[in-house]
Amino acid sequence: MFEKVLIANRGEIAVRILRACGELGLGTVAICSQADKNALHVQLADRSVCVGPAPSAKSYLNMDAILSACKITGADAVHPGVGFLSENAEFAERCEEQGICFIGPKAEVIRKMGDKANAKRAAAAAGVPTIPGSPGVVREQKEAEVCAQSMGYPVLIKACAGGGGRGIRQVDCVGQLPEALAVTREEALRFFGCGDVYLEKKLLHPRHVEVQILADSFGNVVYLGERDCSLQRRHQKVLEECPSPSTALTDEVRRKMGEAAVRVARQVGYTGVGTVEFLLDHDGSFYFMEMNTRIQVEHPITELVWGVDLVEWQIRVDRGERLTFGQSDLLARGHAIECRINAETPEKNFAPSVGTLTNLRLPGGSGIRLDTAVYEGYSIPPYYDNLLVKLIAHAPTREQAAAKMRQAIREFSVSGVDTNAAFQMRLLQSEAFQSARYDICTLESEESIAALV
Repeated sequence: MFEKVLIANRGEIAVRILRACGELGLGTVAICSQADKNALHVQLADRSVCVGPAPSAKSYLNMDAILSACKITGADAVHPGVGFLSENAEFAERCEEQGICFIGPKAEVIRKMGDKANAKRAAAAAGVPTIPGSPGVVREQKEAEVCAQSMGYPVLIKACAGGGGRGIRQVDCVGQLPEALAVTREEALRFFGCGDVYLEKKLLHPRHVEVQILADSFGNVVYLGERDCSLQRRHQKVLEECPSPSTALTDEVRRKMGEAAVRVARQVGYTGVGTVEFLLDHDGSFYFMEMNTRIQVEHPITELVWGVDLVEWQIRVDRGERLTFGQSDLLARGHAIECRINAETPEKNFAPSVGTLTNLRLPGGSGIRLDTAVYEGYSIPPYYDNLLVKLIAHAPTREQAAAKMRQAIREFSVSGVDTNAAFQMRLLQSEAFQSARYDICTLESEESIAALV
């Protein structure tokens, strides 16, 4: 029963966690780099500790400094948020060794599901269909050639420890394999500290659908519908909606997908919030892709549709509480859409935009939620993720939610940096979105992006 939580993250997710802790009556500690001393999460926390210079490796990824901050402040729990150390089994273990509660699943679960090849084996053991691929890590080029030939091209080379759209290369023929293997291994080692890769058959034009699960330590596991995250650019999510449009997902497939996600969670002894991600084919077949052992950036749309505070329950579960509801108690209400408004310049290949925010105008009104950590006069540092605001719209129907989102984008305005707001507006107005007949390839080509920029 911890009483003080150190939030080992920054930006809007740190603010979101701080608010949940405050509502539960828990003390809060913020950490920051030297570049983030004026950040909103630092201002809102009960106490803050600077853990290092601007680069993430020397601050937000500095385990020694973060654990020292826990000792200095008396924090008896750590919430890792998203990114950084949120799916780092070593950090979870080190917290446990020092008597600090890591708010998330156990280290062994993070380790098992963080390795994509191991995660596929766990899903298969739970009776969940998986995408055809190599049985494990591919170590030799010849092994990769044989595996790719048996599946048929195109194939994907994927980092076993990958995430966030990094560590993925498509290979269309055998001649591309050597370079793709080398590049993917190098990127995997650079970003995830592990150069292991595996092969997977590339499905043509599937949808990316992820199921939200919540589990306590008493064996209770529920799923809270799904989110459609198919609108992606370079494997990075641009716009998400909950539930998936009816043109893509029938109620029967939705139920089967939710039950499959619960089986995966039970198979590995999962506790807390997590997301089981699937690729959905045109015929309604779905395949396990991976599991994210943390809260997701796009969790607000699930919260609005299902009426459950996921961050609060993530904390309550790790305080030893039992879920107060079962699957039959959960009822979806309406439709929600999230647009990520980033500081970037779409006309320059979405290059990050850095500057001081002036003339900031944020939207509001019924059914509009904003998750953000920016304010008038805030300077965007060049070292981290360039997310400015998560705009979320909730309404009884998909069409009404989209109309609310378009109005919210019209109201949003800021000077000092470029943003992708106009790009998001054109995406909402596109035939692909309005007809809901999009997939993970919709924003893949330069031509499709150019039409929206």
